[in-house]
Amino acid sequence: MPAPAYTPGEPVPAFHARAEGNPRFAFDTVAGRWIMVLIAGSLGEAGLAERLAAMVGPHAHRLTLDHGYMLVIGTDPEDERAGRLKDGHGRRVLWDDDGSARRAFRAVSPDGETRPGWILLDPALRVFGVWPLERGAEAMAALAAAPPPAEHAGVPIYAPVLIVPRVFEPAFCRKLINLYEERGGGESGFMRDVGGVTVGILDPGHKRRKDAFIEDAELQGAIRARLNARLVPEIARAFQYKVTRLERYIVACYDAADQGFFRAHRDNTTIATAHRRFAVTLSLNTGEYDGGELCFPEFGPQTYRAPAGGAVVFSCSLLHEARPVTRGRRYAFLPFLYDDEAAKVREEGARFLGQNDALPKARQPQPA
Repeated sequence: MPAPAYTPGEPVPAFHARAEGNPRFAFDTVAGRWIMVLIAGSLGEAGLAERLAAMVGPHAHRLTLDHGYMLVIGTDPEDERAGRLKDGHGRRVLWDDDGSARRAFRAVSPDGETRPGWILLDPALRVFGVWPLERGAEAMAALAAAPPPAEHAGVPIYAPVLIVPRVFEPAFCRKLINLYEERGGGESGFMRDVGGVTVGILDPGHKRRKDAFIEDAELQGAIRARLNARLVPEIARAFQYKVTRLERYIVACYDAADQGFFRAHRDNTTIATAHRRFAVTLSLNTGEYDGGELCFPEFGPQTYRAPAGGAVVFSCSLLHEARPVTRGRRYAFLPFLYDDEAAKVREEGARFLGQNDALPKARQPQPA
């Protein structure tokens, strides 16, 4: 049977599948390392599991968090019941209950049969090589010979981000920090689709941050005035996008006391957040803390940081993470920006917001 129908250089689309401990594992969060995908089909065939293990064995040392990671796509419920596929060192099993993974990897023939095989993805989740099932030793050898993830392109790669200094003046930065320190912040979660609705989730293993919402209309107006005058024109110049809307007014704090961080994620992957176009990290006190850098795993290990009062602007569809703060407190203003067309998407998505007390109530969009 032929291998999955991909050619080198093609990106693999995002999908969700069930994993141990996560009923809706997001495939596209594994970027930043080489990914070996094994679509084995059913392991009911005598000796198949042993043959596959033998193909992996000599190169298993390359299956590490930093270099390579193996995703095994489980397709046969009997394999799960029999415990034939399990998570292990450098390996995660995804159970393809609804066929989403096989469709994403083009591992289904026109007659509906599974195409087993091996697919090696580069750190940007683009296809590097494809092999039929019986050539797994060759596939694993290719992974073993691959350069460090940061060098996979042969030249440095930089994330498509915009850094704009001097958006907020020092006194205004201090005003926002003082507001946070006077009021304190509440635990900050993230959004996830569960059962067809978007709900707020609190998970300290994924995110540790506290937020203070700015409710004062005059202060909100002062923020909009600065963004309109100093940031919105730069976004129009760099991305040819006219921002007209702003979502949420918050001062966020990543505290070294609890190693504040936010693991790799995207900001527009739920029904109720699909309207978000640009994320902004507007630093309020750069230089007063250590750690806390922004990183975009699909584009290498480089980190990004704006000066105090400056902003890092990037597409909400980019995978990004906030590294742990190791000293002091990192304060930032963190809005999402969009336009009038996206506002219609938000209005439609708001119908799918579930009732959940884990997060503060969603704020209504306001003009930027």
